[in-house]
Amino acid sequence: MLTIEEIVKTLGGKLNNGDLQAVVSGVSTDTRTIKKGELFIPLIGENFDGHDFVEEAYKKGAVGSLTQKQIETHRGFKNLIHVEDTLESLHKLAAYYRKKFDVPFVAVTGSSGKTTTKEMISSVLSQRKKVLKNQGNYNNHIGLPLTVFKLDTSIQVGVVEMGMSSLGEIEKLSRIVKPHVAVITNIGTAHIEKLGSKEQILKAKTEVFQAMDARGIAVLNGDDVLLYSYGRNLKLRKYFFGFKRGDFQALNLKSHGLRGIEFDIKTKDKILKDFYLPLPGKHNVYNALAAVCVGMVFGLSPEEIKEGLKQTKREKMRLEISRGIKNCTIINDTYNANPDSMKAALDVLVELAASARKSRKIAVLGDMLEMGEWAPPWHMEVGKYAAQKGVDLLITVGKTAKFIAEGALEAGMDSSNITSFINNEDVIEFLKTNLRENDKILIKGSRGMKMEQIAETFIGRERIK
Repeated sequence: MLTIEEIVKTLGGKLNNGDLQAVVSGVSTDTRTIKKGELFIPLIGENFDGHDFVEEAYKKGAVGSLTQKQIETHRGFKNLIHVEDTLESLHKLAAYYRKKFDVPFVAVTGSSGKTTTKEMISSVLSQRKKVLKNQGNYNNHIGLPLTVFKLDTSIQVGVVEMGMSSLGEIEKLSRIVKPHVAVITNIGTAHIEKLGSKEQILKAKTEVFQAMDARGIAVLNGDDVLLYSYGRNLKLRKYFFGFKRGDFQALNLKSHGLRGIEFDIKTKDKILKDFYLPLPGKHNVYNALAAVCVGMVFGLSPEEIKEGLKQTKREKMRLEISRGIKNCTIINDTYNANPDSMKAALDVLVELAASARKSRKIAVLGDMLEMGEWAPPWHMEVGKYAAQKGVDLLITVGKTAKFIAEGALEAGMDSSNITSFINNEDVIEFLKTNLRENDKILIKGSRGMKMEQIAETFIGRERIK
């Protein structure tokens, strides 16, 4: 994979007790999962310091370690490499390693739908190619470079999600990966507390293009006003997707409730028929359109793309639909939340209830975090949307979620159908005595609200999708 000599030269580090020809088989930042022969990179966070675990890394078989602190060398640590900053060194080493492989990468970013879109693109491209993708939440300044180190000669294409919370982060990730294709799903309100406006969020997301050369390809949501305006002036080959406008437009949608959705696609010169997605919700069709476009860019046939979409698997706690007590249907969408994803999840709730007789639509909605001064109006907007969609029972949880209740009241929802709580435990107790047969229940809030606790209390053994 890499030699100690390569690492020292790439990072400009100082080597103690070294063997320049020693080979590193992988890179790890976590001694709980480190494997024999790997290089340990101790990172420093708000509540931890990886340097405290250097000795443990060696005991578990690390072939070497970086350090930005003085560490007693009499312990006999081999290949201890002193650098100025271990995080910057992780980035620099990942960028060096990525250059060893002539492999195109697809980068996916946006305010919502990133993970699902990444999964769809990976599923589509895997019909013909060996794909490397980042797992779980490995989409940040630590997870993405660690993903790059999984590259080997068998990989034919990489598909990586890029997350961010402030300006400059996506540019750093893009400079590591050097993507050939960049997909932006939408520009919403996630991280608006730090960035201040949608325009600033657009600026942050479009940093993905900074490391792309003139051969790069942009895939953009044409129905997103900000992205469409930006993309029209982008000096790259580009494709738009959407319902209203784009090079790939969805039409003839046909919902099958829990079983997913069918649609056709209109391109510049023809209509491609009979696409099927095993995920509910119109918002997932946007994600599928992006995947179709990327599949076409890589030369896959419509039939290969259709098969890839059919094989898309839902991520844990993302519109995870299960059978619950009293024959209820529970939509566990507790991985994260922002106004756009809240509305999309409410649409799915309404869609599922419409296919079942005598089913109440219950929305359990929690705080959307990281919204700053915009929190009250955005929470109120979600409440208004819930009322407009005909939610039968609205339950809010958290300090800021009370504004969801206020918005619903303002939009005309009966106060007797709105209940607010501060913590998950009280919601659980309320639901235990108020659920009815065949209720359809959406449970959604930001990751920090840990609302999966509510979902797990009522989910039975049967996973529907």
